[in-house]
Amino acid sequence: MARRRQSVTIKHVAADAGVSLQTVSRVINNEPNVRPAMKERVQASIDKLGYVPSIAAQRMSGSRSYLILAINDRDLTIADWRAREGRDWVDQMLLGGMLTCAEHGYRMMIELVDTHNDHVERELGAALAALQPDGVILTPPHSENPLITGLLAERGIPFARIGSKQEGPGVPMTMGDTHNARLATDHLIELGHERIGFIAGPQEFSLADWRIEGWRQTMADAGFVTDGLCERGDFGFESGMAAANKLLHAAEPPTAIIASSDQMALATLEVARTRGLDVPRDLSLVSFDNSPIVRFTQPALTAVDQPISATISRAVELLIAARKKALPTEPVSVVGELVVRGSTARPETRG
Repeated sequence: MARRRQSVTIKHVAADAGVSLQTVSRVINNEPNVRPAMKERVQASIDKLGYVPSIAAQRMSGSRSYLILAINDRDLTIADWRAREGRDWVDQMLLGGMLTCAEHGYRMMIELVDTHNDHVERELGAALAALQPDGVILTPPHSENPLITGLLAERGIPFARIGSKQEGPGVPMTMGDTHNARLATDHLIELGHERIGFIAGPQEFSLADWRIEGWRQTMADAGFVTDGLCERGDFGFESGMAAANKLLHAAEPPTAIIASSDQMALATLEVARTRGLDVPRDLSLVSFDNSPIVRFTQPALTAVDQPISATISRAVELLIAARKKALPTEPVSVVGELVVRGSTARPETRG
């Protein structure tokens, strides 16, 4: 019977190189106080034995954990997972964060925390105590929860606030929501649409208002009115149906609609069909998010591609660099792009 191969540990490297565990740890952590000759000696043993540094070995220096912790909303994440409707927010977070962390010898973990929980400080405090992360990434609505941001600031942990431009501790970061809404609105105006409806997200998300701002500014610049053309949802399908019905039931309905999430865009597509409207002949439709499902609708949806992966990647870079330089205080923006598909076209001339 074949023997199970024993994994190589930091102790094997230290024994092979004839040095202490602390010296190997310093080399792994790229500490400056290691002589070049010693560094080469330890690295030669690492290469020979095929040793892959573990987080435990990297932590031996005691200066950092080599962990970046991302905090996502528990209720929203679990609801998305149970619905199985094609949302890929967490996938994109993992892709952007984990790959960038790996480039720097770090690891990323995601914790689910209920931002509305009365015990949110205790819940987050327990995670921080257990993991001792070198940096934390907050996603909406956590990024604007003063209990969470205050706790991180009090503990001196560098953190990034995705979807927040508020003043205060931590790095404010956006995904170019105002800019992205402008892209979508400009596209429809260029096609010849003048009555462009907007289905926004809930007020508890600042980014929902930033998108409204981009749409309104672009419409105003073109000389078009927006009165009666904006409805709010909660990013979910049912709220999107209610909002779309209100817009399309108006005496002068819009010829195009921008929906602030893929689920609300899918709902608008369904409402249009029940009303006998053809997309895009009778109604053009633009979505936000660009999750995989929008490519397989009939027609495939034109969508703002939210730079989730790129934003989380940038946040990781900033948090890792925080050991050597101050974090930016002005909002850091990573803008998205518009992916044009079959759901937008020139408006039909009504005679």
